Amino acid sequence: MLYHVKPGQVSYGEAIGMLLLENYVPFVPGDTANASSYSYPVRFQRVPGFTVERIMAHDMSLVEELVEAAVSLQAEGVRAITGDCGFMALYQDRIASNVDVPVFLSSLAQISFMRTLLKPGAQIGIVTANSESLDASVFDSIGVSFDDDLVVAGLENCPSFYGSVFEENGSIDTDKVEKEVVTVVQQLIDSHPNITLLLLECSLLPPYGAAVREATGLPVFDYITMIDYVYSAVVKRKFSGFM
Repeated sequence: MLYHVKPGQVSYGEAIGMLLLENYVPFVPGDTANASSYSYPVRFQRVPGFTVERIMAHDMSLVEELVEAAVSLQAEGVRAITGDCGFMALYQDRIASNVDVPVFLSSLAQISFMRTLLKPGAQIGIVTANSESLDASVFDSIGVSFDDDLVVAGLENCPSFYGSVFEENGSIDTDKVEKEVVTVVQQLIDSHPNITLLLLECSLLPPYGAAVREATGLPVFDYITMIDYVYSAVVKRKFSGFM
């Protein structure tokens, strides 16, 4: 097989590019910002100054820096670009219009597909880092209407999660965070018994998806389910076998 160089590119084989917040948290296996969460290479691109505080405030002043980072990822050969915070939905259109590869910045993009799985009257339970910041404008930015079939619960009042993510205290106790996440999910289901699907919106939550599934018995979607899905579309598996 004959291969050709791509001008300006000095490394190859990373189909997924990820824009990262400047968030100093121990990113454990399963987190979107941990390379071992994937069975394929991922290229990471931090955006300096793009903090949790700024994205929770829906700060649009860093759009040009985000676009520049996305263009850089494309130049390095990625086939699709994602992010590590569901609130990046706010920047979806601007970034997508400036690159030529698919852009899927927010885990909330899965809601349109998840809705096809709902029976009449059923609901999707969404767990987010901050329920006050996850307002209709974030959903609108990703082309999702915030209707009665969506219910949201936040982790902003969970001390272990808050200390690690918002205060950036330098450590994370995954056992404690897992208990907090499961408790919030169970409370959400208790108050909304029509929930039949769950979405862990925050990029730090996939490590706890298995525990949520075991506790509830419901299908659980998260950032990793979305990234794996897109990867399977931009890097197609070649089949072999017999009949």
